[in-house]
Amino acid sequence: MEHSRVYVAMSGGVDSAGAALLLQKLGYDVTGVTLRLRPGAEGDIDDARRAAQALGVPHEVLDCQELFRHQVMDPFVGEYCRGRTPNPCLVCNRRVKFGALLDYALARGADYLATGHYARLGRDEETGRYLLLRGRDRRKDQSYVLYQLTQHQLAHLLLPIGTYEKAAVRSLAAERGLISANRPDSQDICFIPDGDYVRFLQEYGGVKLEPGDFVDRSGRVLGCHRGLVCYTTGQRKGLGVSADRPLYVLEKDAETNQVILGDDRDLFSSTLTAEDVNWISIPALEGPMRFTAKTRYSQREAEATVEPLEGGRIRVRFDAPQRAITAGQAVVLYDGEMVAGGGTIVGP
Repeated sequence: MEHSRVYVAMSGGVDSAGAALLLQKLGYDVTGVTLRLRPGAEGDIDDARRAAQALGVPHEVLDCQELFRHQVMDPFVGEYCRGRTPNPCLVCNRRVKFGALLDYALARGADYLATGHYARLGRDEETGRYLLLRGRDRRKDQSYVLYQLTQHQLAHLLLPIGTYEKAAVRSLAAERGLISANRPDSQDICFIPDGDYVRFLQEYGGVKLEPGDFVDRSGRVLGCHRGLVCYTTGQRKGLGVSADRPLYVLEKDAETNQVILGDDRDLFSSTLTAEDVNWISIPALEGPMRFTAKTRYSQREAEATVEPLEGGRIRVRFDAPQRAITAGQAVVLYDGEMVAGGGTIVGP
């Protein structure tokens, strides 16, 4: 692999800088590239540029602001208006980081694109399929957010920090004198750094809050809500409803503009349906198969049977009911260490 050209997606953080450092040590011809996704992100770009300079590698900036708006931010607004709770980072990975950025790297003569994700790659020698594996550091494993990767993308991808623990990556960066070595991890949606997504929906998306009814499962009105986009499945705080027990958001009905409330036990469900499914370890699902599955990034996996449905959809049947399965989020399926695939949750 020596002298292979690799473009490293550098965000300004320690993980991407560590990825560039490790690849440089392995003899790759490294170029750092940073995505400009929105106004006001010059600080991150400057941090990435300084990291590249410290490593002595070229640094480029790819302006994807228009693509990011149309492919990530606008659909984020649309999904909330449909009553769903989307994960924009998954869409960004699919359309921008491993879409436009990979195309850019390959067009400029790179052999690979590398990122600072905590996940690993493999190859099935019998079938020739590229595989996505969990990161060695289970506390930082990011294989969940990469389930949409295609065989083409995996064939041109390097994940150099996937076999490392976070502390080791920070140590490597510190030894090299990189300023990102002690930079805190980012937890927020990049285009909503203050976490106030309702204000973002109003100011960027022009969403007008339409008050409606809080109702129980029988349709009895319990109070008035501020607008569907203000709530998400499983929410308990901030409802403003007087009751003799804690109430939780069970569901949002965009057609009736109602938010359905109920008890914690009502949040548990044994089935879900998912669409826009991507398979990695297998070409397609031909019949029922056993996997472990999780419906949120931070959730523990649970045993389940997955069945194919018409139109490429799947139904996931959990052995034990799962809490707060949320439309718009992703269900990701695992076969041991491998990511089998996943899809977008659309309903029960």
